[in-house]
Amino acid sequence: MKKELKGISKEELKELYDKDFPLWAEINLELLKEKAYELVDWEHLLEEIEDMARSDLKACISYLAVILEHLYKWDNFRHLVGKEGGKGWIKSVVNARREIFVLFSESPSLEKKLPVEISKAWNRARAKLESWLEDLYYEGRITKAQLREYLSQIPKDCPYTYESAMTRDLRKELEDA
Repeated sequence: MKKELKGISKEELKELYDKDFPLWAEINLELLKEKAYELVDWEHLLEEIEDMARSDLKACISYLAVILEHLYKWDNFRHLVGKEGGKGWIKSVVNARREIFVLFSESPSLEKKLPVEISKAWNRARAKLESWLEDLYYEGRITKAQLREYLSQIPKDCPYTYESAMTRDLRKELEDA
């Protein structure tokens, strides 16, 4: 590897980023170990570090979106799935919360970051709700008029607080129903 370090230019290293990412990463690691900072592809390296930091937050946002989507379905569409319907939504909410708590235990700083991302999560949840309703229409389970009505009723802003999304007990609500 050291021979490769001597003969590679900064421009060639930048090109490797798109052509052979593992080799790019290896070479940059060696450059850092050798303290050859002037040859490091800092632009892409910083981008990668930033992406790493965001990946767990993105995962949390995705899990929160599942929670919000299924809370909304539970509150507004149980009548479409019958008496036994909605139990899968409860399971999804519980599982998504568990995944979030695991990520919090691995990266405690996420616990403060996730609550401020609820609008991003709601945007994802809205998109999934819209797709789900469209699927119901195409499956013949709701009419075109119902589809339009349901879509128009989904609020633009998240109807749930972060706290309620993370603590609301749908199992208890099912038992009490």
